[in-house]
Amino acid sequence: MANHSICSVIATALLISVLALPTSVKAIGVCYGWHGDNLPQPSEVVDLYKSYNIGRMRIYDPNPDVLDALRGSNIQLLVDVPKEQLESLASDPSAANDWVQSNVVAYWPSVSFRYIAVGNEVIPADKAQYVLRAMQNVQNALASANLQDQIKVSTSVSTGVLGVSYPPSEGSFSSEAQTYMNPIVQFLVDNGAPLLLNVYPYFSYRDNQAQISLSYALFTSPDVVVNDGQYGYQNLFDAIVDATYASMEKVGGSSVAIVVSESGWPSAGDVETTIDNARTYNQNLINHVGQGTPRRPGSAIEAYIFAMFNENQKNSELERNFGLFYPNKQPVYLINFS
Repeated sequence: MANHSICSVIATALLISVLALPTSVKAIGVCYGWHGDNLPQPSEVVDLYKSYNIGRMRIYDPNPDVLDALRGSNIQLLVDVPKEQLESLASDPSAANDWVQSNVVAYWPSVSFRYIAVGNEVIPADKAQYVLRAMQNVQNALASANLQDQIKVSTSVSTGVLGVSYPPSEGSFSSEAQTYMNPIVQFLVDNGAPLLLNVYPYFSYRDNQAQISLSYALFTSPDVVVNDGQYGYQNLFDAIVDATYASMEKVGGSSVAIVVSESGWPSAGDVETTIDNARTYNQNLINHVGQGTPRRPGSAIEAYIFAMFNENQKNSELERNFGLFYPNKQPVYLINFS
């Protein structure tokens, strides 16, 4: 999560009706993390994704047990390079090649890799200097395996990279982040890859309740809340995504799409963290992303809900309660993916 990072791509379902496979799977995934001592085995988790028709998954490191469980599942995978490995992969192309061979090529094509996130929310921070070079080396390693067209390389950023986000059309990267983001955006342009963005209206609402209404954060406002020139915003999610689009446009990234690599709402642990609000946010997110945003109308957004499980080894009560499911595989609340 952004400055509160966590993830494991999303979903749940309406009891029985959802178990019927639709003709196409929505561009929705769920983040699968394993910061818990009571979580199901990876094979059970993969079966749970399939039973709820969750077609995409994000994992935060290439765990071999998870990758083995994913073989033949047809679940599309976003896998992270952990930040602890960034310096090694940036400084040594052979290390990047070994990483791709061991964690991607060894499982391809029985595991359907979609994206590699080179670092999660490390810009701007102490590891930021390694991100671009690591991305380049991983890209070259994929090209050596002739997988550069099937698997896209990016990095996952929080909204902390934005210096200006309001109004959305004025969005721009902070001076601190721009040093890193400008060349990364050019890399994404050159390779036809998306920017991975963690989007948490919850935290914006929690920290700015005098300015942001709950309905604007939950997608439940009946009217436009923010007028921004030709664009009108009824929800904060769209405003955040469009501020990031505007930021990329200002540095030559008009062609770069955004994939929302984490988004969610906690069901306990802080202000307005109820099961009802969590259900409302995540269901409305699923229902909304196919429409695009005011700045990109009709361009469906691929999104990953954070997170699959409540994880009892997370640092705070809040972070332990982002899950769609309890560790016993029962839903915290039901949402409809169809």
